[in-house]
Amino acid sequence: MADIGVEPYREITFDADGDAAPAGRTALAELDVTDLVMFSHGWNNTPSVATDLYRRFFAPFPALLAEAGPAAAGVRLGYAGIVWPSIRFADEDIPDFPHTALATEACAGLDPATVDALRRAFPGHETTVAELAGLLDERPDDEEALRRFGLLTRRLVADEGEPPGFAADTVDHAGGGAVLLTDDPLGLFGRFALALRDTGMRVEPDPPGTPFSLGRSLKHLWDGAKEVLRQTTYYEMKRRAGKVGQLGLGPLLGELARARPAMRVHLVGHSQGGRLVAFALKGMAPGVRNVKSVTLLEGAFSHYAFAERLPSGLDGSGALAALQRRVDGPVVSCYSRFDTALGVIYPLASKLAGDYQGLLELDRRWWAIGHDGIQSVAPCTELTLAEVLRHGVPDSGCVSVNAESVVRAGGPPAGAHSDICHPELARVVLAAGRIGRAR
Repeated sequence: MADIGVEPYREITFDADGDAAPAGRTALAELDVTDLVMFSHGWNNTPSVATDLYRRFFAPFPALLAEAGPAAAGVRLGYAGIVWPSIRFADEDIPDFPHTALATEACAGLDPATVDALRRAFPGHETTVAELAGLLDERPDDEEALRRFGLLTRRLVADEGEPPGFAADTVDHAGGGAVLLTDDPLGLFGRFALALRDTGMRVEPDPPGTPFSLGRSLKHLWDGAKEVLRQTTYYEMKRRAGKVGQLGLGPLLGELARARPAMRVHLVGHSQGGRLVAFALKGMAPGVRNVKSVTLLEGAFSHYAFAERLPSGLDGSGALAALQRRVDGPVVSCYSRFDTALGVIYPLASKLAGDYQGLLELDRRWWAIGHDGIQSVAPCTELTLAEVLRHGVPDSGCVSVNAESVVRAGGPPAGAHSDICHPELARVVLAAGRIGRAR
């Protein structure tokens, strides 16, 4: 087991189908702790990178618990890192690693680390990955090459046999497909190139005329093409996070409840890991009550996920409608307007992934839960981070916490999406779980 500087620490590894490593199951069940904080990473594609995130995030916990004094005397706190097969483009920030605040130039191609990650994430598609990388290196001024890139991207991630529910954040009774996988690729490339520019990224200049003009050079579309590849693989990881959460972590929490009925579990997730721990609620048996808090750090899923009814006359509900009631405590979403990955790129990708049908134009109502908190759920308490640090959070229900006072560093296109390793956010987890205070 990795030494991350806090004890006791265990890791539980899931495969893409949500099956957990037997050794990890046993190790968790054998922990003799009163409270267990389980953290799921997002865009980390290797166990070592995930473990380094957990080392950094958990580091303040022992000292913070000691500050509680006599109120924490009976607390035996344990830690667990959830490792699942995700993928991270190597030009994206990693939580609390040096931020690329000045890296505003789009990277032309796929670096070797990203190519290797794609090969490992999508076994059997090695030839497709190689051709995608070659096209991005060459960036030919050719419509046929761009259309070929779109076809290959969809071939990489399309899986007709996978139930669509794992990728959906809302249940839309009107139906509809994922435009990312079906729409005209050149139009998609143009839209994402514009979205990259909105985050502050310097991309290939447009030709004279409209951004989607095909009358002259097509070079300007390749930056958007690379972002479409990133977002379609992100779509696949979104589906995987939901599957691992619902079919893997959810049932595992039930096993823990039976093996350690007195253990209080606190779920924490960053980015897609927030989606994973949230979907675990869907996979829990209704009678399981050992989850005492859920803390979402820049969660990369819809802010309507917990809504029983979508707003503004939209048909349907959130994919996790009312499932916050399965938590014997609060569901806390920490968000920041400095997270441009969730405020600019995510709304466009969500609309094009078919999450919200019937919208003719991109609308900022379609932000993620990590950009403006939990929406269309009543009651939902709105707090600033300073208020949480002074007074804590409610003992139950949904809570949105504006954490922009600390979640603010990072360059384009992701902004502050990965700026999460702060003692203040560790305090939020402790407050949400009522860890170290009278209950």
